[in-house]
Amino acid sequence: MTTVNPQPLWQPDPERTARARITRFQAWAAEHHGAPAEGGYPALHRWSVDRLDTFWEAVTEWFDVRFATPYARVLGDRSMPGAQWFPGATLNYAEHALRATATRADEPALLYVDETHEPRPVTWAELRRQVGSLAAELRALGVRPGDRVSGYLPNIPHAVVALLATAAVGGVWTSCAPDFGARSVLDRFQQVEPVVLITVDGYRYGGKEHDRRATVAELRRELPTLRAVVHIPLLGTGTPDGALDWTALTSADTEPVFEQVPFDHPLWVLYSSGTTGLPKAIVQSQGGILVEHLKQLGLHCDLGPEDRFFWYTSTGWMMWNFLVSGLLTGTTIVLYDGSPGHPDTGAQWRVAERTGTTLFGTSAAYVMACRKAGLHPCRDHDLSAVQCVATTGSPLPPDGFRWLHDEFARSGSDLWIASVSGGTDVCSCFAGAVPTLPVYTGELQAPCLGTDLQSWDPDGSPLTDEVGELVVTNPMPSMPIHFWNDPDGSRYHDSYFAAYPGVWRHGDWITVTSRGSVVIHGRSDSTLNRQGVRMGSADIYEAVERLPEIKESLVIGVEQPDGGYWMPLFVHLAPGAVLDEALLDRVKRTIREQLSPRHVPDEIIEVPGIPHTLTGKRIEVPVKRLLQGTPLEKAVNPGSIDDLDLLHHFEELARKRA
Repeated sequence: MTTVNPQPLWQPDPERTARARITRFQAWAAEHHGAPAEGGYPALHRWSVDRLDTFWEAVTEWFDVRFATPYARVLGDRSMPGAQWFPGATLNYAEHALRATATRADEPALLYVDETHEPRPVTWAELRRQVGSLAAELRALGVRPGDRVSGYLPNIPHAVVALLATAAVGGVWTSCAPDFGARSVLDRFQQVEPVVLITVDGYRYGGKEHDRRATVAELRRELPTLRAVVHIPLLGTGTPDGALDWTALTSADTEPVFEQVPFDHPLWVLYSSGTTGLPKAIVQSQGGILVEHLKQLGLHCDLGPEDRFFWYTSTGWMMWNFLVSGLLTGTTIVLYDGSPGHPDTGAQWRVAERTGTTLFGTSAAYVMACRKAGLHPCRDHDLSAVQCVATTGSPLPPDGFRWLHDEFARSGSDLWIASVSGGTDVCSCFAGAVPTLPVYTGELQAPCLGTDLQSWDPDGSPLTDEVGELVVTNPMPSMPIHFWNDPDGSRYHDSYFAAYPGVWRHGDWITVTSRGSVVIHGRSDSTLNRQGVRMGSADIYEAVERLPEIKESLVIGVEQPDGGYWMPLFVHLAPGAVLDEALLDRVKRTIREQLSPRHVPDEIIEVPGIPHTLTGKRIEVPVKRLLQGTPLEKAVNPGSIDDLDLLHHFEELARKRA
């Protein structure tokens, strides 16, 4: 691939650069910790990975992290896995998340929006009061540090209260969205054995009510460790027998008591998508998440008390936890509980308008859907408050960058576009937003501070301007402290450290350009390797899905028993489109001319839809396994897929080919 692209799409003006928090941090760190005063972000980043201990100490001082007991040193052991951060220190995540109450008690901490799109505020004082009340009730129920509290909840204020109250008592939070079926939830919650379940009776999505009481009853039966179930009547139903009423538990005027826990005390459990086998139960720490998210949100996302932070997400995706951490920077966070496309594709823009969002986070898929639908968000909505549109979930194609830039430029807005990439595994970003750097079309701005991100060849040599494996060569505070039920650490080790000992291999193909920017090409375990030339699936999708007839696509490279290689492209067509010879030729010509003649698919096959994980990612590896003849029940965890019926088409195709 070429990375010669000398003209940036966007550059921050000098005023934006000067007022950016990262600029002020660099000047302060230069004065107090020996950071480079000159050289801008590249010099600061180099210092942050070369002087890892000093950098993270500077972060804790800059953000005034409150250690109840001091740390002995910043990094006790830097080996991966198993790095020890701030040994000896105690603190509490929830205490920091509610600090803004002291100065902004009557201002909104949360803006809650449902499908009516009317924002409802929850003030800092009210949030703190509810957290205090629920934390006291959790303690009364016998919840002790280390006990798990689970939520089967949509993106509503109750979920934020429950997470913070759990953290306040030193419990371990874990959540699933209520569109997950019982089997998917049990695959997750049964691993961690929660003592409390906080649940809704149902949820509203796409203009309809979805009753989940039968699912909740099944969860109660199948989770024998539960001591209490808390009922939130979102649809107005009565409290079931043996359950506790949410309002009764959150109505007291109680000042929260924050348990001071070790830096590496578990904060929450997140789950991998679990497309093959049980989802990995990923445990991250109170201190690690606190300092990583302060850095990411306060410096990279440039968030502070005057901002309003909206990311379209659900409680089953790490971006929800990341969104809640906006509270750490005193930012008002926007919770949207509803369909991204109800009543129309412009729903998310309408939420941004009505909440005065300054940082609007969404998926690359949503941006491309808006472009394809011919939307004009700035013409149809007042988005003058939006300073940044950030995208994740998959790489934002170049056309998405250009469309966003042009739509906002027409209204006179100077839009910063931040495509970011990270993972549930660290609940943060490896590369992405830097408010003081230019934006190049199709590229992430830079690796993040404290993250020694590199692209490696199979021998472990760094690459520049070439595709390689995404690796991180130094520890990050938010890397998992362990996986649940992985007593010898073997599953954790094999997930990230088997390829390059002592180095985190994430499983993405990336290019680090000579300008220092980053291009993501897709998952390396589903990479397309034709005649030794590797290409990420994201490159194929970006080219093919520009065609108006192609709604979505899925490309798979399948190694054959005879040593051959079969590469089919599956296409889900737009309404009214027909996969005739003319369209087949256009798809092949598009790939040949825009990407590589070697990566023209062997077959183009129409399918009724593309299967995804419950968090919206196309499932490439399980489909590859099906096409290689693996039985469905072994190729994929059925509870992790949005539409299992779609997989039967691939299963049938494998049978015919066999």
